Amino acid sequence: MNVPLPTVVVVHPREKKRKCTVRHLREQPGYIFWKFPRRGEESLENYVRLGMGGPELGPADADSGLLVLDGTWKLANRMEPFFRDVPIRSLGPWQTAYPRVSKVFDDPDGGLATVEAMFAATVQLQRPQYELLNQYHWCQEFQDLNADLIRRYLEA
Repeated sequence: MNVPLPTVVVVHPREKKRKCTVRHLREQPGYIFWKFPRRGEESLENYVRLGMGGPELGPADADSGLLVLDGTWKLANRMEPFFRDVPIRSLGPWQTAYPRVSKVFDDPDGGLATVEAMFAATVQLQRPQYELLNQYHWCQEFQDLNADLIRRYLEA
Protein backbone atom coordinates (compact mmCIF):
# COMPACT_ATOMS: atom_id res chain seq x y z
CA MET A 1 0.00 0.00 0.00
CA ASN A 2 1.23 3.48 -0.88
CA VAL A 3 1.27 6.51 1.39
CA PRO A 4 -2.39 7.58 1.71
CA LEU A 5 -3.55 10.58 -0.28
CA PRO A 6 -4.37 13.58 1.92
CA THR A 7 -7.91 13.83 3.22
CA VAL A 8 -9.79 16.74 1.63
CA VAL A 9 -12.32 18.37 3.94
CA VAL A 10 -14.83 20.72 2.30
CA VAL A 11 -16.24 23.09 4.92
CA HIS A 12 -19.52 24.89 4.34
CA PRO A 13 -19.13 28.61 5.21
CA ARG A 14 -22.18 28.44 7.48
CA GLU A 15 -20.66 25.65 9.60
CA LYS A 16 -20.30 27.04 13.11
CA LYS A 17 -16.64 27.11 14.11
CA ARG A 18 -17.42 26.33 17.74
CA LYS A 19 -19.23 23.14 16.69
CA CYS A 20 -16.62 22.06 14.13
CA THR A 21 -15.08 18.76 15.23
CA VAL A 22 -12.17 18.87 12.74
CA ARG A 23 -10.80 22.40 13.08
CA HIS A 24 -7.80 21.09 15.06
CA LEU A 25 -6.67 19.24 11.90
CA ARG A 26 -6.19 22.39 9.82
CA GLU A 27 -2.49 22.62 10.60
CA GLN A 28 -1.83 18.88 10.55
CA PRO A 29 -0.09 17.21 7.62
CA GLY A 30 -2.31 14.93 5.57
CA TYR A 31 -5.36 17.22 5.58
CA ILE A 32 -6.43 19.81 3.03
CA PHE A 33 -9.30 22.17 3.73
CA TRP A 34 -11.44 23.80 1.06
CA LYS A 35 -14.11 26.41 1.76
CA PHE A 36 -17.29 25.57 -0.14
CA PRO A 37 -18.14 26.31 -2.95
CA ARG A 38 -14.52 26.72 -4.06
CA ARG A 39 -12.43 23.73 -5.01
CA GLY A 40 -8.74 23.74 -4.32
CA GLU A 41 -6.04 23.01 -6.86
CA GLU A 42 -5.79 19.36 -5.83
CA SER A 43 -7.21 16.72 -8.14
CA LEU A 44 -9.91 14.44 -6.78
CA GLU A 45 -8.86 11.60 -9.06
CA ASN A 46 -8.58 8.38 -7.01
CA TYR A 47 -10.76 9.85 -4.24
CA VAL A 48 -13.98 8.56 -2.70
CA ARG A 49 -16.54 10.72 -0.93
CA LEU A 50 -17.87 9.73 2.48
CA GLY A 51 -21.64 9.79 2.45
CA MET A 52 -24.74 7.68 2.62
CA GLY A 53 -26.14 5.43 -0.05
CA GLY A 54 -23.00 4.08 -1.67
CA PRO A 55 -21.13 0.80 -1.30
CA GLU A 56 -19.47 0.31 2.07
CA LEU A 57 -15.94 1.70 2.35
CA GLY A 58 -13.46 -1.14 2.59
CA PRO A 59 -10.15 -2.70 1.57
CA ALA A 60 -10.77 -2.08 -2.16
CA ASP A 61 -10.61 1.65 -1.34
CA ALA A 62 -7.32 1.44 0.56
CA ASP A 63 -5.38 3.48 -2.02
CA SER A 64 -8.13 6.11 -2.40
CA GLY A 65 -8.11 9.52 -0.83
CA LEU A 66 -11.08 10.63 1.26
CA LEU A 67 -13.30 13.60 0.46
CA VAL A 68 -15.34 14.70 3.47
CA LEU A 69 -18.13 17.28 3.44
CA ASP A 70 -18.22 19.23 6.70
CA GLY A 71 -21.42 20.95 7.73
CA THR A 72 -24.76 20.18 9.27
CA TRP A 73 -26.69 17.44 7.48
CA LYS A 74 -28.77 20.06 5.73
CA LEU A 75 -25.67 21.96 4.54
CA ALA A 76 -23.83 18.78 3.53
CA ASN A 77 -26.83 17.77 1.40
CA ARG A 78 -26.54 21.09 -0.42
CA MET A 79 -22.84 20.47 -1.11
CA GLU A 80 -23.24 16.93 -2.47
CA PRO A 81 -24.30 17.88 -6.03
CA PHE A 82 -21.01 19.76 -6.49
CA PHE A 83 -19.07 16.54 -5.89
CA ARG A 84 -21.19 13.95 -7.72
CA ASP A 85 -18.14 13.15 -9.83
CA VAL A 86 -16.48 11.59 -6.76
CA PRO A 87 -17.71 8.04 -6.03
CA ILE A 88 -19.62 7.79 -2.76
CA ARG A 89 -18.78 5.30 -0.02
CA SER A 90 -20.82 4.57 3.07
CA LEU A 91 -19.66 3.72 6.53
CA GLY A 92 -20.73 0.72 8.58
CA PRO A 93 -23.22 0.81 11.47
CA TRP A 94 -21.32 3.29 13.64
CA GLN A 95 -23.03 5.11 16.51
CA THR A 96 -22.42 8.76 17.22
CA ALA A 97 -21.53 10.11 20.63
CA TYR A 98 -22.16 13.69 19.51
CA PRO A 99 -25.22 15.07 21.33
CA ARG A 100 -27.53 16.39 18.62
CA VAL A 101 -30.60 18.48 19.12
CA SER A 102 -32.21 19.85 15.98
CA LYS A 103 -35.51 21.65 16.22
CA VAL A 104 -35.82 21.76 12.42
CA PHE A 105 -35.30 18.17 11.22
CA ASP A 106 -34.08 14.75 12.30
CA ASP A 107 -30.52 13.67 11.62
CA PRO A 108 -30.28 10.53 9.53
CA ASP A 109 -29.80 7.17 11.22
CA GLY A 110 -26.09 6.45 11.23
CA GLY A 111 -25.22 10.14 11.07
CA LEU A 112 -21.83 10.92 12.61
CA ALA A 113 -19.91 14.02 13.57
CA THR A 114 -17.28 14.77 10.91
CA VAL A 115 -14.36 13.67 13.08
CA GLU A 116 -16.21 10.46 13.99
CA ALA A 117 -16.79 9.71 10.29
CA MET A 118 -13.14 10.35 9.46
CA PHE A 119 -11.98 8.06 12.25
CA ALA A 120 -14.49 5.37 11.24
CA ALA A 121 -13.19 5.55 7.67
CA THR A 122 -9.61 4.99 8.81
CA VAL A 123 -10.71 1.96 10.82
CA GLN A 124 -12.66 0.50 7.89
CA LEU A 125 -9.57 1.00 5.73
CA GLN A 126 -7.58 -0.85 8.44
CA ARG A 127 -5.32 2.12 9.10
CA PRO A 128 -6.85 3.55 12.29
CA GLN A 129 -5.80 7.06 13.20
CA TYR A 130 -6.69 7.39 16.85
CA GLU A 131 -5.04 10.82 16.95
CA LEU A 132 -8.06 12.14 15.02
CA LEU A 133 -10.03 11.83 18.25
CA ASN A 134 -7.41 13.44 20.53
CA GLN A 135 -9.25 16.75 20.81
CA TYR A 136 -12.76 15.40 20.40
CA HIS A 137 -14.77 16.01 23.57
CA TRP A 138 -16.80 12.79 23.18
CA CYS A 139 -13.80 10.64 22.21
CA GLN A 140 -14.15 8.05 24.97
CA GLU A 141 -17.91 7.74 24.61
CA PHE A 142 -17.54 7.25 20.85
CA GLN A 143 -14.88 4.56 21.27
CA ASP A 144 -16.93 2.82 23.97
CA LEU A 145 -20.11 2.83 21.85
CA ASN A 146 -18.21 1.36 18.91
CA ALA A 147 -15.63 -0.88 20.60
CA ASP A 148 -17.02 -4.10 19.09
CA LEU A 149 -17.25 -2.56 15.64
CA ILE A 150 -13.68 -1.23 15.81
CA ARG A 151 -12.47 -4.69 16.82
CA ARG A 152 -14.46 -6.34 14.03
CA TYR A 153 -13.07 -4.09 11.29
CA LEU A 154 -9.49 -4.37 12.51
CA GLU A 155 -9.66 -8.18 12.75
CA ALA A 156 -11.16 -8.58 9.26
